Amino acid sequence: MPKIIVSIDGVVLKEVQLTKDRTTLGRRPYNDVVIENLAVSGEHAILGMSGDTVYFEDLNSTNGSYINGKAVKKQLLQSNDVIEIGKYKIKYVNDVSAAGPVPPAASAGTGSNAVIKVISGNAAGREVMLVKVVTTIGKPGVAVAAITKRPQGFVVSHMEGLDRLLLNGVPVGSEAAMLKNGDLLELAGTRMQFVQE
Repeated sequence: MPKIIVSIDGVVLKEVQLTKDRTTLGRRPYNDVVIENLAVSGEHAILGMSGDTVYFEDLNSTNGSYINGKAVKKQLLQSNDVIEIGKYKIKYVNDVSAAGPVPPAASAGTGSNAVIKVISGNAAGREVMLVKVVTTIGKPGVAVAAITKRPQGFVVSHMEGLDRLLLNGVPVGSEAAMLKNGDLLELAGTRMQFVQE
């Protein structure tokens, strides 16, 4: 089944299976795929599906859309094409050969259960279970970081804001940094601890 993978700066935000004839992308909350960023128009584009083919169509957006680096209005998609909208990359995947069952990730010894414990700030004492593939922390518009669950463990990366995320006192850039049990995070004046079970 075809799907799209939405990411920014190499951090996967969401994966969406394309099941409808028309999947809408845009900033407004009623879109099928909502991308909350000012570079994205309210109704930016659609992904249309006809049988096994999927096409991308830009809906006269303000900032336009690019596929594999070229500005496009409408184009048939091939598997692994990358749609760019603002800083967001949307990878189209339609791997017919990968229809077999996906083996479950080995959880033995990898510590797949993890939590962020808030040590200081308004939410001190709160715990955030890291159950989703991507968990964002921080205040939108001020500073936001993303913790991503990967097969080899958890990584953290800076998403937005002038306040840099600190990992054990060292600023983290947009490149993802691996998290270890007991690591201390600081973002916008709030201190947190990464605890892996």
